[in-house]
Amino acid sequence: MPATPAWPPRSAPRLFVDEPLSLGQVVTLEGNQAHYLSRVMRAAEGDAVILCDNRTGEWASRVTAANKRSIAVELVERLRPREQVPDLTLCAALLKKPNFDLVMEKATELGVRAIQPIITRRCVADRLNLDRAKAIVTEAAEQCARTALPALSEPIKLDASLRDWPEDRALFFADETGGALAAAEFSSHSGPAAIIIGPEGGFDDAERAAIRALPQAKAISLGPRILRGETAAIAALSVWMACAGDWQDR
Repeated sequence: MPATPAWPPRSAPRLFVDEPLSLGQVVTLEGNQAHYLSRVMRAAEGDAVILCDNRTGEWASRVTAANKRSIAVELVERLRPREQVPDLTLCAALLKKPNFDLVMEKATELGVRAIQPIITRRCVADRLNLDRAKAIVTEAAEQCARTALPALSEPIKLDASLRDWPEDRALFFADETGGALAAAEFSSHSGPAAIIIGPEGGFDDAERAAIRALPQAKAISLGPRILRGETAAIAALSVWMACAGDWQDR
């Protein structure tokens, strides 16, 4: 006798919604989400859809009505509570649009709690379309099955960020001129932390000195090669998650 297929199937589409979710609730999806479900996923009555609200967690729902403009789903079961991600903030200098898109996407997949864009003297960009950026982060969270969206802030100038830096948050400075081995520093740390990554041209001497002068700052090395900004961000986050994040819990 064949086994009963698991429900919801692993292939069920996942979407974040703005409203708080609860058992038995009927949610109407419209706009881009309805288009995605009806035109791309060909969702029909009875199909499974997984919803997240960034508050209560992840819910299995069943399509109760479907047309081209709206999809109604009923929440059937809470699958997981909202996850607790490591208290790690990525402070990333703004890069060219496609490169910074990649940073936001991969930082979300790797599990950061917050993303703080930084403006430095050598940044080639000085602004960020926050609505577009939030859409990138949300899509990445849906793709990797996160139940908690990373907080995404407006870009801030480096000097302002350092001036208001929290006393209890360590700042690991990926300094291309050298520092302690990243893995060793991460492994010996506990508590709130942030990693700061520079722009395409790196930090200038004054910026580097200002970061190093911060009492909470610790200069780290990401190896013998000079990395592009997006590569440095992905590498640093990967080492952090392996040494001090939630990779070691699995």
